[in-house]
Amino acid sequence: MSRMQNPAKKSILIGASLFAAILFLGGGAVGYQVGTRTPKTIIVKEVTGTDGKETTDADFGTFWEAWETIDEMYLKAKDVKSSDRVHGAVSGLVGALNDPYSLFLKPGDSTQFEDDIRGNFGGVGAELGIRKNQLLIIAPLKNTPASRAGLRGGDAILRVNSTSTEGISIDEAVRMIRGKEGTEVKLMIARDTWEKPREIKLTRERITVPTLDSEMKDGDIAYIQLYSFNGNAGSLFYQAVAEASTRGVRGLVLDLRNNPGGYLEAAVNLAGWFLSRGTLVVSEEGRTGIMDQLRANGNAALAEFPVVVLINEGSASAAEILAGALRDNRRIKLIGTQSFGKGTVQQLTDLRDGSSLKLTIAHWVLPSGTVLEGKGLVPDIEVKLTDEDIEKKRDPQLEKAIEVLKGEMKKFYDGKIFR
Repeated sequence: MSRMQNPAKKSILIGASLFAAILFLGGGAVGYQVGTRTPKTIIVKEVTGTDGKETTDADFGTFWEAWETIDEMYLKAKDVKSSDRVHGAVSGLVGALNDPYSLFLKPGDSTQFEDDIRGNFGGVGAELGIRKNQLLIIAPLKNTPASRAGLRGGDAILRVNSTSTEGISIDEAVRMIRGKEGTEVKLMIARDTWEKPREIKLTRERITVPTLDSEMKDGDIAYIQLYSFNGNAGSLFYQAVAEASTRGVRGLVLDLRNNPGGYLEAAVNLAGWFLSRGTLVVSEEGRTGIMDQLRANGNAALAEFPVVVLINEGSASAAEILAGALRDNRRIKLIGTQSFGKGTVQQLTDLRDGSSLKLTIAHWVLPSGTVLEGKGLVPDIEVKLTDEDIEKKRDPQLEKAIEVLKGEMKKFYDGKIFR
C-alpha cells in the first residue's frame, strides 16, 4: 500500500539516506574527486541516524576504490556515465534492505510508478506479491487474461518468458510482464496441487480494475463481492446496500476473496458502515512506534447487522485491514482460507535528479495487536476450494458462509444482539 509523502517526511527520508545525498550533492564526478583525494578508508558518521541519537560508522573506502578500479581497468569504462554508476549504487543500497516493496526508481521509471498508482496500465490482470523471496500471484482480477487462464492467488511465477524470477523485485516483474496490447507473454507457473510447473501463455490487454458485484441469496441475504478498494468502492457499496434494503435484506455476506487491496481510505470508509464512530480500524506503526490511528467515521448503519466475511489467499492489504477490523471489533466470522499477509506502508520520495525512492516506512497493526505483514488472517472457519470445485463451478466457501450467516441471523432476530 503506497502513499505520497509530505514535505516534512521527504526531508527526513533524504536525511536517512546520507549515502545517496553525498553522491547527488555534486554529482558522481565531484564525489569521486573528493574520494580519491582522501585516504582509502573514509568513515562517515551518522549514516542511518535521523534523530541525532543513533550513529553508525560506514567505510566508503571500498566504494571509491571500486570506482577507481573500474576507471583504470574496465574495458568500456568510458561508455558508462557517472550518473548511471550513481543510480546503480543507490539501487544496490536499496536492494541491501531485502525488502521487495522498497525500490529505487530512475527518472524515467518514476513516471511509470505514478501511472501504476493511478491505475493506467495494460497487462495480464494479476496483482503480484513476494513471499519468502518467491514471486507470487496475489489475485487475478475479474475478466482479465489471468483469470480466464485459470491463474489463482498463491500461484508461483518461476519464469517470465525465458527469464527466471529468482531474486526479482515487484517493480522488475511488473515491467517484464507488461507490454504492448495484443502481444504474448509466457509465465511458468507452479501450484501446490500440480506435479510439475506449467507454462501459461497470456495475451496482454488494457486492464480495467473491477470494483463490486452484488445480488440477493436465498431471498433475504445480500451477497456483495468487492474486488478492489478503488475510488468508486464507497459509492458502489452504498448503492448495493440501498438496493438490498428495498428487497428485505436480513443479513450480509461480504466477499473479499481475491481482493488485493487498494486505497486505505476506501477500506476505512467502508468500515464506518459496520463500526461505531471512533472505533479503531487500524494503526500505522513505524520505527518509533505508533504514527497514526485510523478510526471509523461513517454512518454505522450496519453496526449490529448480521455479517460474515469471505477471505482467501488472494485477500491482501486493504482487504485484510477491513476483514481484521470487523473480526477484532465485532467478532464477525471470517470464512475461507488464510489471507496473503501484505501489511506494510510505502512512501514515494523524490530525489534531486528526478529519481525516487519508494521505501517501506511502517506496517499496519490491527486493533487486536496483530501485525498483518507476512502472517495474514487465519479464518475462523477454514473451507478450501479444490480444482474439482472450480471445474464444476461449485463454491463451498460461499455455501458455508451462507450457512453460518443464517445461524447468526437466527440469533439476532430471536432477540440476541449480534456482536
